[in-house]
Formats: sequence, C-alpha cells, structure tokens
Amino acid sequence: MAIDAAAAAAALLQARHSRNWLEALPEGARPADMEDVYAIQALVAAELGPVAGWKVGAASPTAEPGCAPLHAQNLRFDAAPFHAAAFNITGIEAEIGYRLGADLPPRDTAYAREEVIAAIASMHPTIEIVDTRFVRLGLDPLSHAADQTSHGALVVGPALAGWQRIDPPAVPVRLTFNGEVAVEHVGGNSAGEPIRLVQWLANTGARRYGGLKAGMVITTGSCTGNILVRPGTKVRAEFQGVGVVETEIQ
Repeated sequence: MAIDAAAAAAALLQARHSRNWLEALPEGARPADMEDVYAIQALVAAELGPVAGWKVGAASPTAEPGCAPLHAQNLRFDAAPFHAAAFNITGIEAEIGYRLGADLPPRDTAYAREEVIAAIASMHPTIEIVDTRFVRLGLDPLSHAADQTSHGALVVGPALAGWQRIDPPAVPVRLTFNGEVAVEHVGGNSAGEPIRLVQWLANTGARRYGGLKAGMVITTGSCTGNILVRPGTKVRAEFQGVGVVETEIQ
C-alpha cells in the first residue's frame, strides 16, 4: 500500500522550521522500503534548494548503498565554527569525500568504474555533522533515512588532485576533539572501497535528480563512527596522505 510521502515530507520540513522534533512520522506516512525513503527525500529536497552534493554509504562492501542529497546551505569549505543551537544534536563523523570535475548524467548504459574515476577531480577530507529532525537517533531506521539520512552539515577540507594513488581502506585516520584523540585507526568505513559507492550513485541513486554534476561534493560514509559532542568542541580530522579538515562547535 502506498504511503503518504507528502505528509512525511511536510512533517520533516515543519520540524526543521519549528524545531519541534518528531517522535515519529505520521501514521500512513512512514516509509516501508527504500523507494518510500527516496520519494520522501525528493519532496524535502525540492524545498531545501538546489542539490550541491551527496552523502552515500553502505553497511558492508557488498551491501546495497543508500544515499541522500545535500544542499549548498549545508556545505562549508572553511573552518568557520558552527553554533550548536542550529542543530538538534551535533554528532561528528570523519569521512572521505570526492568532488566531481565533470557531469555524469543519467543514461541507458551504466557508467563503468573507469568513467566514474575520470569524472572525479579531487579527493577531500570531510567532517559530517550528524543531526536529526526526530527527538533522538535510534528510532525507525527507514524514517531516519528519509530524514536526509540524519544529515546536519558537511565541512569539506582541501582538495587532493592526485588522489588515484590513495587506497581509502588503508588510510590512517585520526579524529581529535580539543586536541584529545577520540578515534585513531586505519580505514574504518563499513562500505570498504568507496568508488563503488560513487559509481552506484551515478547509475542509480542520483537518477531522479538529473544525475551527478560537476562541482558536486560526494561524501562516502563514516570512517570513525558517529560521536556526539558538546558546545565548545574543536574538531580536527586527519587522513594521512589526504589532508586535514577542522571545524568547531560553539
């Protein structure tokens, strides 16, 4: 039975505007599968403005990926601080991102891995701020996925042009809060090698939005897990050989 995607989107948008966080989506409007999730996402995205990037991830190297569109208002390319009051929660994840240098529009023939690699201009260290329009995380997973997969903002670090030599699962990552190490290990992304995620996004995930476009930033899933922080936290994520990205939650 079809759900009321419009009612779900309206509830999520109202929560964003009013900051009255949701216990659940309305009856009859809760997604039953990923098709419902993407229908709700698209309705919300239409109100949030042009799509400027994507988040994509997977539970394992062989699992079907999932995605959500990102918007220019939530992308930041400097270390300017964020105010905690702008969010419901402030979770921190260190991730590896890519920026496209060429369009990958929808087409009948699937993009090969080599074509996707050729379209990527640069690799970036990124910090995702995790947020939710629900009273807390850990409720219905599909509802959280419909809620822009719990996205708050994305801080994009400096570009690495010669990125093809980097093997992300083998990259050491260090995440620090106020100079104290919170996470330090190698790899850490449950999806494993991330180019397959970008390839899936080009072939499947972004089709309803007109495909991927040059300039878009694609972040490919947490390498550190989601860690909640308090105001007064300076965040630094370092991917060895890739770069450093910093921000602050005030």
